Amino acid sequence: MSKEAVDSAALGASRTDASQAPADAGDAGYSKDLKARHVNMIAIGGAIGTGLFLGAGGRLHSAGPALALAYLVCGVFAFFVVRALGEMVLYRPSSGSFVSYAREFLGEKGAYVAGWMYFLNWSTTGIADITAIALYTHYWSFFTDIPQWVLALIALAVVLAINLISVKIFGEMEFWFAIIKVAALVAFMLIGIFLLISQHEVGGEAPGLNVITDNGGFLPNGMMPVVIVMQGVVFAYASLELVGVAAGETAEPHKIVPRAVNSIMWRVGLFYVGSVVLLALLLPGAVYSADQSPFVTVLSKIGVPAAGDVMNLVVLTAAMSSLNSGLYSTGRILRSMAMAGSAPKFTAKMNKSQVPYGGIMLTAGVGVLGVGLNSIVPHQAFEIVLNVASLGIISTWVIIMICHLAFVRRSKEGAFERPKFRLPGNPVTEIVTIIFLLAVLCLMWKDPEVGRKTLFLIPIVAAALVVGWFAIRRKADREAQTLLK
Repeated sequence: MSKEAVDSAALGASRTDASQAPADAGDAGYSKDLKARHVNMIAIGGAIGTGLFLGAGGRLHSAGPALALAYLVCGVFAFFVVRALGEMVLYRPSSGSFVSYAREFLGEKGAYVAGWMYFLNWSTTGIADITAIALYTHYWSFFTDIPQWVLALIALAVVLAINLISVKIFGEMEFWFAIIKVAALVAFMLIGIFLLISQHEVGGEAPGLNVITDNGGFLPNGMMPVVIVMQGVVFAYASLELVGVAAGETAEPHKIVPRAVNSIMWRVGLFYVGSVVLLALLLPGAVYSADQSPFVTVLSKIGVPAAGDVMNLVVLTAAMSSLNSGLYSTGRILRSMAMAGSAPKFTAKMNKSQVPYGGIMLTAGVGVLGVGLNSIVPHQAFEIVLNVASLGIISTWVIIMICHLAFVRRSKEGAFERPKFRLPGNPVTEIVTIIFLLAVLCLMWKDPEVGRKTLFLIPIVAAALVVGWFAIRRKADREAQTLLK
């Protein structure tokens, strides 16, 4: 979309929707200190993380070059989700994001499920992040004698402090975290392209299409491994929805959000699909492993000094960025829920810097439990929490698409006018996306080691949600009536 078209859509949205949209009391009290560069880099940071820097190695080993197709397909559906969220943001920017929209279009029960599943995603992802940070730090011999749980606790304390100071500090940290990740990816891609053009040997073999054709082709292990890795690929795109949360703390969301959302698609194509294609052309999939970043694998094969150290620092940055984003987003989501009676009252509290510290502290509290997990089962901690987090992100994306269906239906009834910045193909796009996400969930059964164990958690999570709702429903119904006015 051109700059002129984006500006036109923004102006149209601000003129027609601002006066019609109800105000969410949960949005009161926030500063508007996030600038365009912050939101754009938050979008980039959401699209680039450990799922690419570290996770792509094991997935390339099992799925081969077809992993690029998996990233492309999942990336398209991730774009649909963020585009749907972006349209609702232009209708009514809110720090409560999709929880606030679920409250308006699905009722408080929908907001309750959306909020707590998102909290489940980020609180468990936070545990995965601090575990990853501790593991990455142990890469350097200076830290090997320090227990894993101590390093995890230090990481949590540092990022918590950053989040509690101010939203501006959070934005600056995400900006620079994203700069590091993008710079590392661009540098690697330039090196990879040079290796291809010059036909410089990588691991004793000239790179190119021959690397794929001589090692089993596009699907060396068949289609099933590609299907199985879909769960991990979807999780790799988790946090793209942060754009919607950040919009509530920027002064010009109607100008910033469309550009950030539209740029996601080419970023997915360039960074994820492009990187995987490049990796597949440089080395056979069987050479990569889950224990090492695929970028380190390539660089070490061509004798780049300190390749492991540099990439380990980048992956460490990606994990810190994810933890930073998780504390930020859950703090805002929990405050929106607390104002409606769906979350503990203390999570609505804000400090003098206009930061919702109550919700952030609750998420950090779960992180402390993760520190304990690192102390008890340091080698299994990462896998255990990753399973739970995948349920949270898939359910969150499904709820966003259901919200958008209800949003469009209300607009057709004449309640308000949709912004000109729209999700194309309604209602087919939403329905196909929901079917795809549910299919990914069902296909986890094909993976007995990880996916099947994840599915066994669904009845437990569902039971917890039901019990929680019956405990707070009277208070939630009463307070939700006064929240949106």
